[in-house]
Amino acid sequence: MMHFCRVAKALIIGLGFCGVLTAQAQTNQQWPKQPIRIVVSFTPGGAPDILARVLAEHWQKNLGVPVLVENRPGVGGNIGADLVAKSEPDGYTLLIGTVGIQAINGALYDKMSFDPVKDFTPISFLASTPNVLVVNKQLGVTNLHELIELAKAKPNQLTFGSSGVGTSLHMSGELFKEFTGVQIRHIPYKGRAQSLPDLLSGRISMLFDNLSSSLPLIKAGEVQALGVTTLRRSPAAPEIPTLAEQGLTGFEATSWFSLVAPANLTPSIQMRLNRLTRQALNSPEVKARLLASGLDPAPGSPQSLSKLIAAEANKWGRVIAKSGAKLD
Repeated sequence: MMHFCRVAKALIIGLGFCGVLTAQAQTNQQWPKQPIRIVVSFTPGGAPDILARVLAEHWQKNLGVPVLVENRPGVGGNIGADLVAKSEPDGYTLLIGTVGIQAINGALYDKMSFDPVKDFTPISFLASTPNVLVVNKQLGVTNLHELIELAKAKPNQLTFGSSGVGTSLHMSGELFKEFTGVQIRHIPYKGRAQSLPDLLSGRISMLFDNLSSSLPLIKAGEVQALGVTTLRRSPAAPEIPTLAEQGLTGFEATSWFSLVAPANLTPSIQMRLNRLTRQALNSPEVKARLLASGLDPAPGSPQSLSKLIAAEANKWGRVIAKSGAKLD
């Protein structure tokens, strides 16, 4: 009798497990049956927007449903991220995550309307890009040393812009101040699109920007590039030296981007999105397009993305604590 009970129990458990797998398979087959929305927490034209539109274009061809890109800029990316965090975890609302949203803002803001880790399901790392220090050509400096000398001669008179408080572009500036000891004022914008006219007109002295975004201006000779913020030169612009090789040894501030969904997304949809992302970014055509734009695509597993977020949050938490930066 006991043997019969054990067999029956095992059979019930097995049937239950099969039921879960069947339900997940059905969910996976049914998705997607309506438009997918990819939220970008910054203005059009920047690296997060470029990646969202690449995914949307590739997916729309393969899924048979519209894939829409929605820009919701503001508060260092928190507005768009909050919208996604509070959306249904059904695979139809996704977020282009950034180092700012996922690894910086939690330490920078006293109050957050969402948890950068717990309120999202990781899908995949997307790509990284160096940040680049560009200056207004009228400033009259052509290299990093000349900029540092000018900044030290005019404390708090030079300004640096960014795409928002707490973004990796802002943190690049804070790290620059820490490494050089210069006093330059931060001017935050709602997005990079708003900062560029002020840089070109000379209203701000310099800008830390994603290389992928500034490359057309650099190549056109409209701004002066002084250095990239990675430890190695970028293949997209090998002529631009790193800040590290110009004397700021160890200086590194990479902008990276990810794809996440609201927390509690069904695992089958999570993994399908991961596969779709890998297929898109590993496509030779897409890869060449992104590399030419200064973006280095490197899709990976949800688990590796979670580990990266934890490590980056630890790094930037220390920088923020040292800088004393804090926002309500």
